[in-house]
Amino acid sequence: MANRHLQRSIAMQSLFEWDFRGQESNQIEPIITHNCAEFAPGADNFSFVSALVNGAIKKLDEIDPLIAKCAPEWPLDQIAVVDRNILRLGTYELLFGNYDETPPKVAINEAIELAKTYGGESSARFVNGVLGTIYKEMGEPMKDDDADKAKTRRSDEKEVEDKK
Repeated sequence: MANRHLQRSIAMQSLFEWDFRGQESNQIEPIITHNCAEFAPGADNFSFVSALVNGAIKKLDEIDPLIAKCAPEWPLDQIAVVDRNILRLGTYELLFGNYDETPPKVAINEAIELAKTYGGESSARFVNGVLGTIYKEMGEPMKDDDADKAKTRRSDEKEVEDKK
């Protein structure tokens, strides 16, 4: 199976192509199949790609208005196609993703990396700003998880030391 970053890349490319071609829903599966074969030959499981792309498309009516709200200076149709689709995937993962598999901060960081790779000079900053705003609007789920885990680990280590 291809790694998650590669699968996100293929998902973004597939969503980009679907958007560029006019968003015909019956065209998405052939696009996904072609891109998986093209960009990860020999890999055998692309369920993550399919889940991301199909999930983002199904939730587009919720995702696009949120992006527009959190990027008020940029109407959705004026956002670069690459950036728009990176934002759609990132927003989908933030709103509807499985936090056990992909915590919100990871979803944001992955979107930023896609923007650095495929977007323009300021794409990464733009994607970071919009997804950061969406994350704040959501109430910053799992924000303190890293800090809580570190505290628990330090507490456990101290307990072990105290027993010695």
